[in-house]
Amino acid sequence: MPELFDSLTLRGLTLRNRIAVSPMCQYSATDGLANDWHRTHLSSLARGGAGLVTIEATGVTPEGRITPGCLGLWNDAQAEALAPIVAEIGKSGAASGIQLAHAGRKASANAPWEGDNHIPGNDPRGWQTIAPSAIAFGGDLPKIPREMTLDDIARVQQGFVDAALRANEIGLDSLMLHFAHGYLGQSFLSPHSNTRTDAYGGSAANRARFLIETLAAVRKVWPEQKPILARIGVIEFDGQDEETLGDAIDTIRSLKAEGLDLVDVSMGFSTPDADIPWGPAFLAPIAGRVRQETGLPTSTSWYISKPEQANQLIEDELVDLISLGRPMLTNPHWPYDAAQKLGVENPAWATLPTPYAHWLQRYRAA
Repeated sequence: MPELFDSLTLRGLTLRNRIAVSPMCQYSATDGLANDWHRTHLSSLARGGAGLVTIEATGVTPEGRITPGCLGLWNDAQAEALAPIVAEIGKSGAASGIQLAHAGRKASANAPWEGDNHIPGNDPRGWQTIAPSAIAFGGDLPKIPREMTLDDIARVQQGFVDAALRANEIGLDSLMLHFAHGYLGQSFLSPHSNTRTDAYGGSAANRARFLIETLAAVRKVWPEQKPILARIGVIEFDGQDEETLGDAIDTIRSLKAEGLDLVDVSMGFSTPDADIPWGPAFLAPIAGRVRQETGLPTSTSWYISKPEQANQLIEDELVDLISLGRPMLTNPHWPYDAAQKLGVENPAWATLPTPYAHWLQRYRAA
């Protein structure tokens, strides 16, 4: 049976272990450009020994950013700013990825520490949001988005394609498409946010059309040997969970047919009043069902922090990859600690760069 420190191969990419650094928004960019903060943040996480490091949700169009401080990949200058960071990740021994995203009706917001709410309409930092339907998310995000036209849909899909081309040019090893958490892809998928009556609304198959078309278009320009991952909200915790999960599994099967290589199982976050049963690894059983019913490798995150817990999820074949966010911020060398606790031979050499591994392994008893 597989274990946490076994390798994982997706197409032509082999990860040195089954630990991934989740894409974590830093809200620290200017005009979508990465800076020294992103370089330090991502390179330190990469040196910690994970198999895959995925760069935060990155807007494929200007209005697709969550906040004015989010990264972008809609122009060449943004790609050039990311290129040395991608190189640093690779030098560490980790594979690199980037999460391509459009925030939809949740865009034009303040950073979490600035309120995590929509920027007021009279504030020049904000912009008009767009979504499948003119329905506000609610709560602290009350802006009513403009309903997307077919031209808008085509433009955003082209944005994903163009961003994928730039991602390949700067050497990224993998892509993750963000179709979860109430952002644009999820908003098409969810009946809470999609009341369209055209080919992109109504039935579950129609609501999935934007996701399937977008992935298919990206797969055409993304190298065959490089994997595409997608984060998908497969459940809403709204009282309709079995129907929602069934529809999501059907969607994932269609995405697999278009070239999806791994699904990162998450939640919808399509309404502000979802009754989420927070708890240790609470999405793992759902990820296991998705894995079994679609035949795709899965990953998940949310309240996974202990090495023994993570390893058990891999051994039980609920997931193929563990995505860690806050545990890696708390301890960027979480993989090294995990290797020690799980009895991996030569744990420092298995996870750390030579200038760290030499001293930690040599004086291990001390």
